[in-house]
Amino acid sequence: MTPSPNYGATVELIDVVKDYAGHQALTGVSLSVRPGEFVALLGPSGCGKTTALRALSGLEQVNGGSILIDGVDVVDVPVNKRDIGMVFQSYSLFPHLTAIENVEFGLRMRKIPTAERRTRAAGALDLVGLGHLAGRYAHQLSGGQQQRIALARALVTRPRVLLLDEPLSALDAKVRVQLRDEIRRIQTDLGITTLFVTHDQEEALAVADRVAVMREGNIEQIGSPEELYTAPATPFVAAFVGLSNRMPATLSDRQVTLYGETLGVLGSPRVNGRANGPVLALVRPEDLLLVPPATPGSIAATVVASSFLGSLRRTRLTLWDGTLVSVQHAVSEHPQPGESLGVRLRGNAVSVSGIDG
Repeated sequence: MTPSPNYGATVELIDVVKDYAGHQALTGVSLSVRPGEFVALLGPSGCGKTTALRALSGLEQVNGGSILIDGVDVVDVPVNKRDIGMVFQSYSLFPHLTAIENVEFGLRMRKIPTAERRTRAAGALDLVGLGHLAGRYAHQLSGGQQQRIALARALVTRPRVLLLDEPLSALDAKVRVQLRDEIRRIQTDLGITTLFVTHDQEEALAVADRVAVMREGNIEQIGSPEELYTAPATPFVAAFVGLSNRMPATLSDRQVTLYGETLGVLGSPRVNGRANGPVLALVRPEDLLLVPPATPGSIAATVVASSFLGSLRRTRLTLWDGTLVSVQHAVSEHPQPGESLGVRLRGNAVSVSGIDG
């Protein structure tokens, strides 16, 4: 399948607003996606990520703002004129059509000649690795294979933009990982501008060039996966992306003190409008160390449970004041439930939030 010269469109959402019966699903979303970029919209249920995708596709009419594709406002352009490919969570394959006939469907609607239609559909199936299953019907395919067919169907029309709305959530874990890597490979090979909606942070961090974390109808922060994880701009991002321990601390200007240690603060150092006072420090599990009990500078703790996670182990402990924390460490360490240990801070900067959340 040869990439179209139209691949790699610029996409811009500018102050996009969407109301549902008085409820603002989108409260002025602005987002710029570069040609060929893979951007994930990440957030909890109800944050507006799917609404943003549907607004871009034309499936939802917006109440305000602009949606630009290569500089042209498409707010009033119908769905079938926006030149966008979309893959949904449900495969939505026609049960009475074979795999190749499903892939051809969009081309047939565009009245592409039969010979070209069949050639392009076969190329799209080869792209997703299913050329050998062209004659099978949907019920003869696994879930992962059906989703690959849906992806081929979206790509065969050579759209300027590809939209993926939680396309992997109906699949089992192993297939999900395989298919997300396949989607990223195909997207990179074709250079197509792609927006990917997911509530799974691991999925977003694994495949996207940039991730936009959404909350209550707007974008809380957008950046590379590394930026979001290591330098979250808000407590919400710090808590939502990755795991964080909530540890009692005291904020003083741009530093925070917890368990006798003073650390730097990421993002805005103000909590509830104050630059000083009691807070919760959001400490990553890998920013804590397990040490022998009574080690100078350590926090006394008791092991609750320890989980083997393949390349690492994560141990849950109760600190002397009742605070529960998780520590990520090497698999060679085998803490046992009830064992007394010490926990030390590595000294990395942390995010902070108010005591109430």
